[in-house]
Amino acid sequence: MKTVSWFSAGVSSAVATKLVIDDIDEIFYIHIRDQHRDTLRFVDECERWFGKPIKRLQSPLESVENACRMASYVNGPRGAACTLRLKKRVRKAWEAKQLESLCYVWGLDADETDRAVRICKENPRQTHRFPLQEQHITKEGAHQILKASGIKRPAMYELGYHNNNCIGCVKGGMGYWNKIRQDFPEVFASRAAMERAIGATCINGIYLDELDSEAGRDEGPICDDCGIFCELMAL
Repeated sequence: MKTVSWFSAGVSSAVATKLVIDDIDEIFYIHIRDQHRDTLRFVDECERWFGKPIKRLQSPLESVENACRMASYVNGPRGAACTLRLKKRVRKAWEAKQLESLCYVWGLDADETDRAVRICKENPRQTHRFPLQEQHITKEGAHQILKASGIKRPAMYELGYHNNNCIGCVKGGMGYWNKIRQDFPEVFASRAAMERAIGATCINGIYLDELDSEAGRDEGPICDDCGIFCELMAL
């Protein structure tokens, strides 16, 4: 059996990978052009921390807007167009070439056991490991472990975001998008123009260029990690 870590370049994923590094045969990172430029610094530092190479994969579409424009769709009940085309299809293409049994390592923390159950149920062809859950480590605990390693976490966390997703993640809510409007106005403007061009929205039928700048002020820049759980929604 080959054990593989699908490294998302987030803190939880990094710590989960490190905890079982001796059991891991390959580590993959799927790059999207919309990631903060500091993400590749983090990937390089984690590679040295792991003591094993991180193999980079990337969809030929490269970016969120390319994926959404191709689909004429952004986000909704079917999941996000970018997750399907930029991550899930890349992973599935790699899987199709494998001849041996696979065990996947994921960075879900001790508070995400329900999500782990769903991953196992919906991906029965692989075995799955959740090292943070095995050792009862929460998201906060994972951040403490990374800090002790001496590796600086990705810049998006320092800016107040809960995960190291693409800048302008289409799965974000109103509070998230208003923070993007402040921190990355050029990304906000580009996503707003994309919505109008394809007639589809990120937030439940509300176009970004109509979003009240005070909306979601109290909810914080919350956005789920763009990893395997998002892939389950991308049909």
